[in-house]
Amino acid sequence: MSYAAVIVLHESRDELAVLLDSLRAIDAPRLYVVDTGRDDGGAGLAHAHGATVIERRDNPGFGAATNAGLEPVTEDVTVLLNPDTIAIDDALPRLAQIARDHDGLHAPRLLNPDRTVQRSAHPLPGTLGAFLPAALPWLPRAIRVRAEPYRSETPRTVGWAIAAALAARTNTLRRFPFDPRIHLFAEDMDVCLRARTQGVRTIYHPQLALIHTGRHSVGGEPYLQLARNRHEVLQSRIDDAAQLLTFATRAAIKRPNDKERAQLSALLDVLRSD
Repeated sequence: MSYAAVIVLHESRDELAVLLDSLRAIDAPRLYVVDTGRDDGGAGLAHAHGATVIERRDNPGFGAATNAGLEPVTEDVTVLLNPDTIAIDDALPRLAQIARDHDGLHAPRLLNPDRTVQRSAHPLPGTLGAFLPAALPWLPRAIRVRAEPYRSETPRTVGWAIAAALAARTNTLRRFPFDPRIHLFAEDMDVCLRARTQGVRTIYHPQLALIHTGRHSVGGEPYLQLARNRHEVLQSRIDDAAQLLTFATRAAIKRPNDKERAQLSALLDVLRSD
């Protein structure tokens, strides 16, 4: 089948090389690559593999770069694909076929390099159900999966999913472009939530998996920026309270708890400055 993949690079040549190697064994997509920031050879590598390449040395951000990558796409289905993903078996063309058959935003399961499952699919924020993660240690499995849908073993609708790998009909993605004002983080949540208001759901497919090495172009854990962007996108007191309670609960019961304490501190800083 014919489908496209839009890949945004940011000094990502080495990661792109691994991804391209993993695509050799499958029905691979036609590539549309947007290279942002410093030229490290990623654009040349993509071009050598037949990709349509757009260079944006001004580094407009992931969302704006993805929008630019979608403009020349002629295929009816597009997969948004991070360069630090690795295809496994035929999951990618199967995901594209599902997107062709069923309108929606379709996300695969994302795995760490050690094959543990990433938190890539999330419940609907800003609702009373958003408080469930704070009580996870005491919840039965069925409710725990609702609170953390990335744990699901069967396809299900979710509130939103990260855009490291996200497939949809190309026209659907163009209906809901990324907000170029969001340079990085929470732009995928914003797209999924806006699409949901128009009846286009985000569906998680745990039977289809890709490896996602993660945050190669970010460095460190940008908790403050994550907290600020989520707060600004949602503008929800319920979500703020749910996030605070969740981080506080996790910090109280987990050891070590450095990550949870950093998340809590970042959110408190954002709320104080609001």
